[in-house]
Amino acid sequence: MRDYPSNKRMMLFSGSSNPELTEKIAQVLGIEVGKVTRTKFKNGEIYVKFDESVRGADVFVVQTCSDPVNDHIMELLIMIDALKRASAGMINALIPHYGYARQDKKSEGREPITAKLFADLLSVAGVDRVIVVDLHSAPIQGFFDVPVDHITAIPIIARYFRSLKIENGVVVSPDVGGVKRASIFSRQLHFPLAILDKRRPAPGIAEIEHVVGDVKGKVAIIFDDMIDTGGTIVEAVEMLFKHGAKKVYAAATHPIFSGDAVKVLEESRLEEVVVADTLPIKKNFNPERIKVLSIAPLLAKTIKKVYHCKSVSELFKGENLV
Repeated sequence: MRDYPSNKRMMLFSGSSNPELTEKIAQVLGIEVGKVTRTKFKNGEIYVKFDESVRGADVFVVQTCSDPVNDHIMELLIMIDALKRASAGMINALIPHYGYARQDKKSEGREPITAKLFADLLSVAGVDRVIVVDLHSAPIQGFFDVPVDHITAIPIIARYFRSLKIENGVVVSPDVGGVKRASIFSRQLHFPLAILDKRRPAPGIAEIEHVVGDVKGKVAIIFDDMIDTGGTIVEAVEMLFKHGAKKVYAAATHPIFSGDAVKVLEESRLEEVVVADTLPIKKNFNPERIKVLSIAPLLAKTIKKVYHCKSVSELFKGENLV
């Protein structure tokens, strides 16, 4: 880790994945987004050049792992390398959605642990700190040899649902692995918790067999860290209605929305889908069916705390944010 300069200054730069989110963060911080030249050679290689001095600065690079994921990861690594070679004081990678997070362990022989590989690549590139939002699994933090600030959008999403003044609600975890996450969400809403018994016969395919808990006559909120194709959510909705749910909402931090996910969700029996803007939604969607909440104020607050060397534990716990 490089030495801290005595004349600290903050600089914010954006990758190409979600510049709109970076602009919102900059507005909250009251600073300008730094200028970067980005281009591609004809063979697809990425070129990045910072158009202003970063020497001795605390630099925050915002890059989420949206489609095309591999291009955005490579661009982030190149930006970190450029900052290191330009003598930046501290290099902070703010990654709202951490790529390859679902490949965090070996379930069978001869499989990779790609979430660890990504962490290694960031370290080798020269990052000093990583800031992430709602990792698919918290142990991914241990893949890094640099500090990781893991914050959560749960309070922001919970505040929205409190504004709906739902009575007789229940929070539903879509699988056993998401119980802890859903439990935190349910406590913030003061709702009971139910769990779906989901099995994965193959990657990307899920089957729901049972509902553990009482959902009859209740307003159910399915809560997860991400929504990809939407197929599992729609299957969960039908299962909940089959068990007597009155209404069903879905909420998640990361709107991956692969393929026809937007269409699938909008044509489902869901009342509403609530997500954060950790990823840009590149397809047209009905704002009355899909509600996008901004986490820019949360990320700006995190940047301020990191820059001023203050504790971010309350952000990790998801307390006192809203």
